[in-house]
Amino acid sequence: MKVLVTGAGSLLLGGVAATLAARGDDVVCLQRRMLALPEGVHQVQGDVRDADVVRAAAEGCDAILHGAARVGVLGTWDDFRSVNVDGTTNVLSAARANGIARVVHVSTPSVAHSGHSLVGVGADAAVIGRKGAFYAESKALAEQIALAANDDTLAVVAIRPHLVWGPGDTQLVGRIVERATAGRLLMVGDGSALVDTTYIDNAISAHVAALDGVRPDARCAGRAYVVANGEPRTVRELVEGICLAAGVPFAPRHVPVGVAMRVGAVVEKLWPRFRDGEPPITRFVAEQLSTAHWFDPRPMRDDLGWSPTVSLDEGFARLRDWFASAR
Repeated sequence: MKVLVTGAGSLLLGGVAATLAARGDDVVCLQRRMLALPEGVHQVQGDVRDADVVRAAAEGCDAILHGAARVGVLGTWDDFRSVNVDGTTNVLSAARANGIARVVHVSTPSVAHSGHSLVGVGADAAVIGRKGAFYAESKALAEQIALAANDDTLAVVAIRPHLVWGPGDTQLVGRIVERATAGRLLMVGDGSALVDTTYIDNAISAHVAALDGVRPDARCAGRAYVVANGEPRTVRELVEGICLAAGVPFAPRHVPVGVAMRVGAVVEKLWPRFRDGEPPITRFVAEQLSTAHWFDPRPMRDDLGWSPTVSLDEGFARLRDWFASAR
């Protein structure tokens, strides 16, 4: 089929686009800058906030996999809303205008995380009303809009990949390695919170499974699914595993949860005035690192026939080999 992929600049969505192209699908990627994508992938340089651009990019497509998003913790509400909410609305409008029957909306488990532990849960309903957590709030609104658009002519499924990592990851892996190398690695609390993650190959295959499975009469239509390895580990184990794979020291400084929350509140206000890039701690980050959040992967298996094929231990081994080859 012909598929429009938005947000292919990320490790995950770029991997999805490459996988679809490799199996013979006709792939169109819409993103703000031109990328080094496989030969044969057609690229459209544009912004999901531009409804006309999105509509034109989707012309002739059979499906849309929408992953373009404003991520991170810095920025104004308008910054996050315009990309994550308005961009999603534009994608859905483009699907209607072009008679496209399948949309996979890439969401995040944080849409259902309100500060309490999530233990072995599925994809609980997205919640809104957070103050200050603009990413999670905007993604929750976007998911609600996407799933509400599901009907007999347009099948929509929301996929929530959780903490995707692997070789080439500049977000989770890159930041941990950078901070460990500089002696600035922080651990909120004692690092004992159980957290689920997703190895990159598993995350890619889950999105392909969702794209193949979603259709108006499918059980998955109108529903959300969490994608994860289903192997919860403590935050300490995960961070240490990444440090060991990269060959950098694992010597975190422990910060009590209460202190991290208070410091995070101050950092959120002051960091944008004096520094660029993502801050080392915010209230949202402190909350995420100090509460358990792990999930039941069985709904994806039952409804979409997907299950992870690369274990965390195998993933750490592959990450170690990747770092070794880069030296």
